[in-house]
Amino acid sequence: MSTTPILPGFHPDPSICRVGENYYLATSSFEYAPGVPVYRSTDLLEWTPVGHALATAAQPAVKTGMDGANGGIYAPTLRHHGGRFWMTTTNVHEVARGHLITHAEDPAGPWSEPVYAAGLIGIDPDLAWDEDGVALLTWSDVLRGGISQVDVDPETGASLSDVRTLWHGTGGGHVEGPHVFRRGEWWYLMAAEGGTGPGHMETIARSRSPRGPFESAPSNPFLTHRSTAGAVQSTGHADLVERPDGTWALVHLGTRSRGSFPRWHVNGRETFLAGVDWVDGWPVVNEDRFEVPPRATGFVDDFSGPGLHPRWVAPGAHPASFAQLVPDGVRLTPSREAGAVDSTAILSVRAADEAWEATASGEGDIALSVGINDRHRAVVQCVGGTVTGRLTIGPLSQELAAAQAGDGPLVIRTELVKAALGAPQGPDVVVLGHMVGGEFEELARFDGRYLSTEVAGGFTGRMIGVEALGAAAVLTRFSYAPLDTSDPVAADVDAAGPSAV
Repeated sequence: MSTTPILPGFHPDPSICRVGENYYLATSSFEYAPGVPVYRSTDLLEWTPVGHALATAAQPAVKTGMDGANGGIYAPTLRHHGGRFWMTTTNVHEVARGHLITHAEDPAGPWSEPVYAAGLIGIDPDLAWDEDGVALLTWSDVLRGGISQVDVDPETGASLSDVRTLWHGTGGGHVEGPHVFRRGEWWYLMAAEGGTGPGHMETIARSRSPRGPFESAPSNPFLTHRSTAGAVQSTGHADLVERPDGTWALVHLGTRSRGSFPRWHVNGRETFLAGVDWVDGWPVVNEDRFEVPPRATGFVDDFSGPGLHPRWVAPGAHPASFAQLVPDGVRLTPSREAGAVDSTAILSVRAADEAWEATASGEGDIALSVGINDRHRAVVQCVGGTVTGRLTIGPLSQELAAAQAGDGPLVIRTELVKAALGAPQGPDVVVLGHMVGGEFEELARFDGRYLSTEVAGGFTGRMIGVEALGAAAVLTRFSYAPLDTSDPVAADVDAAGPSAV
């Protein structure tokens, strides 16, 4: 199978649809706003961001800091019906309101103000339409257990029938991520089981009616990497799409785990692509169908465009609430004091590669960071004439090193480590530093497992952020570039003096 994701970095829970020759894909966004990134492709391999389905400053209603971490927008479903794009998802910070539904003529927006399917409590809603054009909302039901469904008016969110239970899966835990679709005379119900970790799998059932009853496929699960040594793990939470030539493809999430047992993944759950054949009326996954080229992930942003690129998001706050384009960059309102840990306004992008370098230049006191949340983050910051490297792991926050500020940008790098049989090692090494006279000056380095999902927990991945400290500052230039992974560094960082953790 290809070990190259079609959407690298934190892009979980993909949902896909096709309109003519174009494919559209959406993923979950959790506490990051704008919510639900939407991408377009003509070949399933190269994807271009077109915007967000929850794009306004009031959407989604999420929380800042650790109160908001891993909350917000869970798995979406993206569909096209009746000349419109439809998106449904759940904001777990407002779970009592029910699932939200929004629509647009163009996936780039504008999207309608969401309506809520009141009283339907759960996650991962799906929208499908039966032969008579009646909309069916299907979701993972946390009240009743299993997968439930109701007829719904997608314009208002009003239920048009009693709730019915469709399926309880094949016995795996956490039956979620349902998708209902028709192929020929059969209606199919896909679901993820086993939890979105090492036991993750995708299962399927079918019926002559979209309302059931559904019978399970004899070969379930039809996608899983559990109990394998594959480079990509936790595969599941999939969605299917028919191509213009009548063949089928499948998108699913997976993780690229590295390091010693139990292995560590740092960039979150990413989106992968596979082919699908139909045998005796059931899908059979062909993970070698597509050769996925490496995605061009590097970029430089001097913020000279008419607005922020869709890559820029923020946890618990819409970037528009604290980031304003000005002639020489983007003006950031203060996120925290220099000695504080909790951030309130951090402009962020996804880390997308196994080894990479990010730089940030600005006017005023700024910080460049990489982390998963406020309690698992590394920061290099410039305050006055001093550059400091700091690492926060849970309740511990330690200054690793300090130096006189140079004349260049702040820098964070990650480097792969050499594999060593039996040696405890993380997935990479994180390096903090800055540029002085055109040369990189290292401040500190540490084991990357401290900034992994296995340590931090949750459903997101590493995000690279920039914030203003104490007072407003201007970010004038930001760069991100993948680094060569052909020459890994030694794994031992414990003898690195002030860098030791």
